[in-house]
Amino acid sequence: MRAPGSRTAAFLAGALALGGAACLAATRRHRGGAPAVPPWLKLGYGTATPVIALVYRRAYGPANFLWLSDLALASTTLAVLRENRLLASMPAVGVLPLELAWSADFMAGGRLLDLAGYMFDRRLPRGLRALSLFHLALPPTLLWMLGRLGYDRRALPLQTLLTWAALLLSYRLTAPEQNINWAFGPGTRPQRALPPRLYLGLLMLGLPLLVFLPMHLLLRRAFGAPATGPAPEAEWHVR
Repeated sequence: MRAPGSRTAAFLAGALALGGAACLAATRRHRGGAPAVPPWLKLGYGTATPVIALVYRRAYGPANFLWLSDLALASTTLAVLRENRLLASMPAVGVLPLELAWSADFMAGGRLLDLAGYMFDRRLPRGLRALSLFHLALPPTLLWMLGRLGYDRRALPLQTLLTWAALLLSYRLTAPEQNINWAFGPGTRPQRALPPRLYLGLLMLGLPLLVFLPMHLLLRRAFGAPATGPAPEAEWHVR
């Protein structure tokens, strides 16, 4: 029987190989012309995301993948590999403001908004904290992808549905102390001022109206037309 360390090493090696294969397969489609997304970016996301998923699964458990930022990382990775404007547009509408806020808080040492404060908690392993640096990579990647591929207007309703599903699952399947996606209260602790279900309903209503819709209008104006369209086979045939 393999030791746990050897199984982890084997999984990591498999994840890296899978990411490299996905990058190679995605790039081969464009031998007739230059790809819209450079191979090095595909390789980076295709190898890093499986490793982050493995480590997070072992450190935090499967409920951690309900976080909207983790869902955004998965969507961005698929968007990079597939050169898909819809998969890039959805996290841009739903998570880009939060990722920018996280980045600003990180630059301030976690003292600005307390979103990135855990990055400076020495009780957590340094390697585990380092994986959270993907939050810094998402905003420039998404903005670059939208500038390259354009913005897909379907992102607003689809991201809203995805967010509602994540919030409902967070509320039903996780403990209030975890407060995943702030489903039980803003910040790190559950709130007590309102009935829990009323708070959840207001959150589900407020996010689309106060965050997603303004971002949708801004992104539609800024990235409505792609500078360089993706290869036809890279785009989903959903209209």
